[in-house]
Amino acid sequence: MALESRLHAKEDRRPNIRAGEKVDFPFLFLILLLLTVGLAMLYSASYAQSLYDTSYAISTRYLQKQAVCAAIGLAAMYAFSRIPAGVWYRMAWPLYGLSILLLLSVLVIGQEVNGARRWINLAGIQFQPSEISKFAMIVLFARLTRGFGQRAGTFRFGVLGFGMALMGILVPLALEKHLSAIMLMGMVAVVMMFVAGTKLKWLLAGAAGAAVFVLIYITFMGYAGDRVSAWLHPEQDPGDTGYQILQSLYAIGSGGLFGLGYGKSRQKYLYLPFQYNDYIFAICCEELGLVGALAIAALFAAAIIRGYWIALHARDRFSTVLAAGLVSLIAVQTILNLCVVTNLLPSTGIALPFFSYGGTALAVNLGEMGVVLGISRHKNQRKIQEEIR
Repeated sequence: MALESRLHAKEDRRPNIRAGEKVDFPFLFLILLLLTVGLAMLYSASYAQSLYDTSYAISTRYLQKQAVCAAIGLAAMYAFSRIPAGVWYRMAWPLYGLSILLLLSVLVIGQEVNGARRWINLAGIQFQPSEISKFAMIVLFARLTRGFGQRAGTFRFGVLGFGMALMGILVPLALEKHLSAIMLMGMVAVVMMFVAGTKLKWLLAGAAGAAVFVLIYITFMGYAGDRVSAWLHPEQDPGDTGYQILQSLYAIGSGGLFGLGYGKSRQKYLYLPFQYNDYIFAICCEELGLVGALAIAALFAAAIIRGYWIALHARDRFSTVLAAGLVSLIAVQTILNLCVVTNLLPSTGIALPFFSYGGTALAVNLGEMGVVLGISRHKNQRKIQEEIR
């Protein structure tokens, strides 16, 4: 521990941002392009719903709110891109503790929206603490990875160490019945544990345990079982449980190769529920067609690959794992959302990053990408040699 402290002290004395160091422009460009396309598609997808909700007075209700959160997120992205990785290392445990307190506070003062109590309203600003907890978990896992070193391959550190930290966040989420966040954070945690060096046999055992949990959950939670039934046979209940996925598939199929044209979706006229949120990609398919949908998927893939490239070229182990975790968060969300919209997976309630309506998620995602950009400033520096334990 003394040697590790001296290593951190030595690292902290180094100039964190030298003259001429710049963020990775390809990654920055890809994120800004995703944000721009996402806002454009959000306006198109939410147009009809906005008119309906405002008695045909305002067509940009959801776009305006999202644009404000985008501006906040861009400011956070710039600010976080200037913060050295060492600061996040020191803030890992305080952020983790704060995220748990926020999650527990939801159970007491949380505001119920659409039948779920997952939001907190402070001074008129509504946000989801679960979005902050995702970031806190990734930062903590990155710190633990550096601290465990080669011991991450053992059961004590690679399983119990990471597992106890993960359960500190998953238990409050379970009390909120926030299954989608539990599943998302669990998958990102597995990726980070693999990067840390946790043995594959322990990860496979954990996956088997998670599968058993899902089966038990589906058995005892009726609405979850309904989601699986709607996934397998949506046509058997087209007016209720299968309605949403059928409408999504109608939108995707009607788009054809080149789509109906931007703004010309028919399913967004209150046929497809959550057309501007979880199912916005179905509207993209309807308006832009297969070509446009593949272009959006390729854009996400390019940003994710570039993010992993930044992680591989980071100057120390903590920065590598931190960047990999944040990029994995975007990757897992994107894959799950696209699979749900195309009915490859049951509905999970996971949004599409930078596209789906949700101010907290957008602002936090942009801030997280700012952390990755901050790490990219040091990609041309010499690797820091760390102690191997």
